[in-house]
Amino acid sequence: MLEALEYTFIQNALISGIIISIISGIIGSLIVVNRMVFLSGGIAHSAYGGIGLSIYFSLPMLLTTSLFSIVVTLFISMLTYKNREKLDSVIGLTWALGMSFGILLVDITPGYHADLISYLFGSILAVSSSDIIFMSSILFVILFILICFYRDILAVSYDTSYAKLRGIRTRVFYTIILLMASISIVIAIKIVGLILVIALLSIPTYIASKFANSLLEMMIYSASFSSVFTVFGLFISYSYDLSSGPSIILISSLCMFLQIIIEKIYTKMFK
Repeated sequence: MLEALEYTFIQNALISGIIISIISGIIGSLIVVNRMVFLSGGIAHSAYGGIGLSIYFSLPMLLTTSLFSIVVTLFISMLTYKNREKLDSVIGLTWALGMSFGILLVDITPGYHADLISYLFGSILAVSSSDIIFMSSILFVILFILICFYRDILAVSYDTSYAKLRGIRTRVFYTIILLMASISIVIAIKIVGLILVIALLSIPTYIASKFANSLLEMMIYSASFSSVFTVFGLFISYSYDLSSGPSIILISSLCMFLQIIIEKIYTKMFK
């Protein structure tokens, strides 16, 4: 693997993988704590509409899909903030509509789109320098928001009623959390693909939740675990000529199952 670091595309893959790991650790923790995993799945699949737009109009994929996902997220936030019972229906609507819209756009776009499979299963080895700049900018914005509004986000995530009593604008922060999740999902699609993106966000967070005592600790642990899984997944991918996205998720899944087994053995032996 060390000799592979001479290649620019491997360097870009590692850098982008670490950036996405940090982002997914932070956002994955917020998604799990706010019980938004299913909602995030809806955003991820509706993002296919943005992919369709980028292919049809020959626009930058990350930017176009991000903007499309922001619109979808604002729509979801507007309809579900006061009517959480409608959440499943709204997610189903955006999920189906976004994917259908994207697929139809791809169908009517002239030519053969060999890279379309990369949107489904990821293409971390195809990450460009401009993609890294975009990902770094998103990471900077997320960190800035967390540093400035961590206590407010913490309050909204765990107890919305208490947050309202404190005078926190819960709707604003609910929307901010959704928007951060939306953008994070889009850029994570570049790494592991649309199909596997929720696993990248939830598996490291699940493992981190077993060790963390606070939301901040969960974010740090989750980002660390995700970084390790990404590096090892890339190593496996490069060594055995396998797809990078599934390799990363496979390593993550194996570690999660190992953690579950060790936890059960420990519980039976010492408790």
